[in-house]
Amino acid sequence: MCGIAGVLSLNKDPVSSALIKEMSGVITHRGPDDQGYYIDENLAFAHRRLSIIDLSPAAHQPMANEDATVVMVYNGEIYNYQELRTELTSRGHRFHSHTDSETVIHSYEEWGLEALKKFNGMFAFALWDKARRRIILARDRYGIKPLYYAFVKNKFVFSSEIKAILLHPEYAKDVDYQALKEYFTFQNVYSDRTLFGGIRLLPAGHYITLDEKGGAESFSMHSYWGYERLFAPNPLIMDEREYIEKLQFLFEQSVIRQLMSDVPLGSYLSGGMDSGSIVAVASKNLPRLMTFTGGYDLSSVSGIELVFDEREHAELLSSTFLTEHYEMVLHAGDMAWALPRLIWHIEDLRVGMCYQNYYIARLASKFVKVVLSGAGGDELFAGYPWRYEKILECESDDHFDRIYYEYWQRLIPEAEHDAFFTESARKRIGDYSSFDAYRQVLKGAGEAPGGGERREHNLNRALYFDAKTFLHGLFVIEDKVSMAHSLETRVPFLDNDLVDFALSMPSRHKLLMTSSKGDEVVRDTGNEVILQSNKGKYILREAMRKLTPVSILNLKKQGFSPPDGSWYRGESMNYVRQILLDRRTLTRGFFEPSSIERIVDEHTRGLHNHRLIIWSLLSFEWWNRLFMDGDREDIKSGRKSS
Repeated sequence: MCGIAGVLSLNKDPVSSALIKEMSGVITHRGPDDQGYYIDENLAFAHRRLSIIDLSPAAHQPMANEDATVVMVYNGEIYNYQELRTELTSRGHRFHSHTDSETVIHSYEEWGLEALKKFNGMFAFALWDKARRRIILARDRYGIKPLYYAFVKNKFVFSSEIKAILLHPEYAKDVDYQALKEYFTFQNVYSDRTLFGGIRLLPAGHYITLDEKGGAESFSMHSYWGYERLFAPNPLIMDEREYIEKLQFLFEQSVIRQLMSDVPLGSYLSGGMDSGSIVAVASKNLPRLMTFTGGYDLSSVSGIELVFDEREHAELLSSTFLTEHYEMVLHAGDMAWALPRLIWHIEDLRVGMCYQNYYIARLASKFVKVVLSGAGGDELFAGYPWRYEKILECESDDHFDRIYYEYWQRLIPEAEHDAFFTESARKRIGDYSSFDAYRQVLKGAGEAPGGGERREHNLNRALYFDAKTFLHGLFVIEDKVSMAHSLETRVPFLDNDLVDFALSMPSRHKLLMTSSKGDEVVRDTGNEVILQSNKGKYILREAMRKLTPVSILNLKKQGFSPPDGSWYRGESMNYVRQILLDRRTLTRGFFEPSSIERIVDEHTRGLHNHRLIIWSLLSFEWWNRLFMDGDREDIKSGRKSS
């Protein structure tokens, strides 16, 4: 796992070696083990290496083919690289290292960009085809590894992290107001925009080509894979027992594939079925597997948040599988210390609270360089039943779109934007619609089938949307949080074979489409919200019965979320007020001060649980202070530096 960056000057001006080294330096945390550069007049590549596979100097990057006509900087892991290497060797290719990165280069030589369809793994890379004077950027199927790019006047600039692009002297800092509108609607960005004006995120499953001679006009983006297979007209029809056995085989195969490493490897262990099943398989193949769990101090917590600590379940799993287990407890004040450091690393604000992940990644990094994560199981196998019950009975795609759009407006509903954004912000946003951004995601979701399959179609449509938005956002955050600590995170649920099988399966095997009886419901300020349910992931639960204790399989779904609803009214209340009601925050010109004051007041008085919007406002304020104002929080000392 690594960090990459580069510049292609389209007017053929030479690229400054000092600039490319500075860009590399700002992402040192992504690869503290080695650094390398390649400069070809008007093109420059930088690479920071976190050594995982082949620790020898032969794995140094940038890496080239034998005659140096193809040069690459690469971030990721290709889990089937040994099979590809064998095939390429039989076709006459010679290898000089034992890395998966060299396999990518020879695959491009042999198959061109069709090679992308052969890779089973997570990756983001830039490749310079010197003979064609063409640069190629590519990102893995699911978007596990991020890659950002921008046209800065007549320069094409890219990096694993935005902060490297910001260093280009010709980049003019600005806010993308349309991305701002998306974020404060969905707590996510559904388009390829970022909050930084002009800086885009290469979409998952896409690649870019750009020819030096053709300049910016030759820029071309292509999709090589998408979740559209979820809507295959002829799903794989099997007996339920066959589904279970096949799924168990593919899951175990995926976990074993992703154990490849020349450095210590461990696993997160949340206490739920997904991470527990991963540990069940991994521990059989790696004796004394190290596992990591986070919990919460619940002494000042009330209501549904009293069940947010899963350490008891994690300890049961650790005892069952004989892992070397480490855990830590988070307290209310821990958010304040971590937040500026966290936002510096995240840059690209998405999804919900994640400072807890920052702390657990820091814990894991003290013992291992690679960690397995259970992300993806919910999105592939319908792990959020309370979401889907809202849309199962929708009678048309338009009806679905209205209902699901209403659900995913997690922060400020679009109907309230006029009161939330200032007049100047609304002018910058223009007529950009959050609903249009939402609908754009669903364009590939397929047509509804005839007959009585509407409920399954609606569920598939929801799973398609969730995978392209929520899961993608989780991957972006997980990459930044783990790499902040020079830690590689792998996601066995996103193995190509496992995903292909999951997408070919009729959705009725994933979700028990019954009434909500048995779900746990709490009344929160007058609104009934289903918080927990065990009706999702039916087929996965059945497949994991041979691996995981029954008591864990029967647990009701809940996420790894801190009890900030209580903490924002208690120990963290002063910090929330100090940041959000500060004159500096209220006068930025993005939001109406009265709206911010109302949100804080309603939450602290217990009238509404505004924990999501409070987190997002805190994050955005630190984003402004760090990136727009130029404040820098010293990660080690906590003191500001110029």
